[in-house]
Amino acid sequence: MTSPVEIEVDDPTWGVGEPRLVRVTNPDRVYFPDRGWTKLDLVEYYLAVGPAIVNALYERPCMLHRFPRGLAGDKVHQKRVPSGAPEWVETVRVHFPRYDRTADELCVTEVAHVIWAVQMSTVELHPWNSRRDHVELPDEWRIDLDPGPECDLATVRRVAGVVHEVLDDLGARGFPKTSGGRGLHVYVRIRPDHGFADVRRAALAFAREVERRAPQDVTTAWWRKDRDPAQLFVDYNQNARDHTIAAAYSVRGVPDGRVSTPIRWDEVPDVDPHDLTLATVPARLEELGDLHADIDGAVFDLSPLLEWADRDVAATADQPLHE
Repeated sequence: MTSPVEIEVDDPTWGVGEPRLVRVTNPDRVYFPDRGWTKLDLVEYYLAVGPAIVNALYERPCMLHRFPRGLAGDKVHQKRVPSGAPEWVETVRVHFPRYDRTADELCVTEVAHVIWAVQMSTVELHPWNSRRDHVELPDEWRIDLDPGPECDLATVRRVAGVVHEVLDDLGARGFPKTSGGRGLHVYVRIRPDHGFADVRRAALAFAREVERRAPQDVTTAWWRKDRDPAQLFVDYNQNARDHTIAAAYSVRGVPDGRVSTPIRWDEVPDVDPHDLTLATVPARLEELGDLHADIDGAVFDLSPLLEWADRDVAATADQPLHE
């Protein structure tokens, strides 16, 4: 292994005064063996997309998916920022009622926080859908299009078109991105007026409407055994408390270094997630800008979806929702 390198992270976009210095150990450790990309390559990627991923993570509790030995080794899911972190690393305290415990999770407000996380062997960054000022009140509704094991990309694309149609009918603006896997995500900004249970109820009502419009392609069946493997599951449970998915611009822990990448709706019919990697996304971002940059200006009121949820409960009173 080569000697550590010191990375000076200057972050004027977010109002940081002095540059932060991050010491990166084992910079030549190979993280993505299929491509030979190293820890330092990962650092350089996150520097290149810095303001965009900060926008995606800003002030949200963030779980770190760490690969201390690269992708060839085990993955570690880490909630707590370890002792000994630099004093400028920000955190947000989250309470977990089931165990009556708390965790001080990373709270990104500047690019250096992301680079520090990479130094800690983080590949993926998974934020909550709420922010530190209102941790119990989500401000982001997440639509997760999760293909079954026999569901092809053409089906994912078709269902995304239906999702777009339903959002248009609601007057909601959705911001799509690749998942970095086989599916797609769509984010909708909402007012932080409702708890996780209500946002999840609204997400389920939306998923059921998509299912009604595309019954051959879509399922909302909770149990995996009850799903057709060729169908796509609209995973409404990603809106439950403490459920997280990879942020926009987060690299995924897959051998080809795919990135969960914002896309335009008109790209959905042709997008190939394999083309969007840590090697290609920085140039795309430079060309197109951050396609999620103005998400905070497109706030949707969940009231219509909560009315749909009440309607569905009344229609299926003998079928209680799984919690």
